[in-house]
Amino acid sequence: MKDTHTTTPSGLDRFFSITARGSTVSREVRGGLATFFTMAYIVVLNPLIIATVKDADGQFIGDGLVANVPLVASGTAFVAGMLSILMGVVGRVPFAMAAGLGLNAFVTFGIASQMSWEAAMGLVFLEGVIIGILVLTGFRVAVFNAIPVQLKTAISVGIGLFIALIGFVDAGFVRRVAAGPPLEMGISGALTSWPLLVFILGLLVTAVLVARKVKGAILIGIVGTTVLAMIVEALTKTGAATAKNPAGWQLVTPSWPERIFGFHNPLTLFTEFDPFGAFSQVSVILAVLLIFTLLVTDFFDTMGTIVGVGRQADLLDEEGQLPRTKEILLVDSIGAAAGGAGSVSSNTTYIESAAGVAEGARTGLASVVTGLMFLLAIFVAPLVAVVPYEAAAPALVVVGFMMMTTVREIDWNDFDIAIPAFLTIVIMPFTYSISNGIGAGFVSYVLIQMVKGRSRDVHPLMWVVAGLFVVYFALGPIKALL
Repeated sequence: MKDTHTTTPSGLDRFFSITARGSTVSREVRGGLATFFTMAYIVVLNPLIIATVKDADGQFIGDGLVANVPLVASGTAFVAGMLSILMGVVGRVPFAMAAGLGLNAFVTFGIASQMSWEAAMGLVFLEGVIIGILVLTGFRVAVFNAIPVQLKTAISVGIGLFIALIGFVDAGFVRRVAAGPPLEMGISGALTSWPLLVFILGLLVTAVLVARKVKGAILIGIVGTTVLAMIVEALTKTGAATAKNPAGWQLVTPSWPERIFGFHNPLTLFTEFDPFGAFSQVSVILAVLLIFTLLVTDFFDTMGTIVGVGRQADLLDEEGQLPRTKEILLVDSIGAAAGGAGSVSSNTTYIESAAGVAEGARTGLASVVTGLMFLLAIFVAPLVAVVPYEAAAPALVVVGFMMMTTVREIDWNDFDIAIPAFLTIVIMPFTYSISNGIGAGFVSYVLIQMVKGRSRDVHPLMWVVAGLFVVYFALGPIKALL
């Protein structure tokens, strides 16, 4: 039905196919805002993950001796904003982009621990360039189309579990122990700290808001829990977590910021990456293997997301394929390179885009709106410095739930696909690695089909990808031999 309350320029309507997809400008604006409010948490979480850890040289991002969380938050918002706008204009779908969770943890703990931050982000940039070339040559699109839909779904579900586990660990709700079971709840199996109480209350409130379908539920949960954390700290003087004070705040001790508004120029971070620095800091073989790991992980992270959200938006054609797949994947590839160049880690398409679709978004105009909101968020970057893990982690757990909801689309009665899907889902969180789960699912799928005499049913590119994952899993022995 045509929206009589809005006047849509014919050029805008034709460019985004607004009427053709059964939408209106007002729905696209609402959808874009909903997507922003459900994924704006990344402006808080990404700097907490990558800006607070020193590299192998003992430096923080930005070549500093002190963690510059607001600057990285500003960079995170800037890159996410520009890429979301690009996705809307080029991909013309309601898919927003931002720094990828999980992958940023690998860049922080798996790469920057072995070299400088400049070199680590240089590898991310190179990986994005390579993926872009694979898209332009048609290889990435071909692989995307060759993967069984249910395996794509399993990837999204597994990432959801992985993100939820990160949230529980970051908040201190789940902890490693020296003896006994590998993990335990809270401190010595008990929830005996004020920060843990804040986390639990934040999780419950956020879950209720999501269940009631409140727009911006996750962002409201983060803000509300942060305020609660500041009040609790002011009353209890709990302090930071240390070996002598395990009941303290896990990363940031919450307190009211000296200022709310401010501007940290995100463009300064674009001078900090070194595309070839890694090759002089570690062996060429190790640098290549790290790029390969990034490539495998980033290559497939987008698969489940665009299929799931695309299906929800009714954008898939009769054969289950997504129109403009090449353009979408190209922008997603640019996201990796831009994230590396901007020192905010690889950017990817977000499953939270489903929130905008639920509000009626069907076109790229919604992504443009989301991108503009991210750009506005640059000016409140100082706020992120007061958000403790305990206030941000509930968002991870709830987002994990959102990503898990597609598990119902897997046919668990068909063991040929159910077993690979199961391995994909569980190995991601159990090994703390997205790529491990994807590889296990692909290799087991090809193996089962081969053993059952159905080799011809496996797409040739699936054989190639499975072979690459065999190499990926054999990296340890290969490194030992070399």
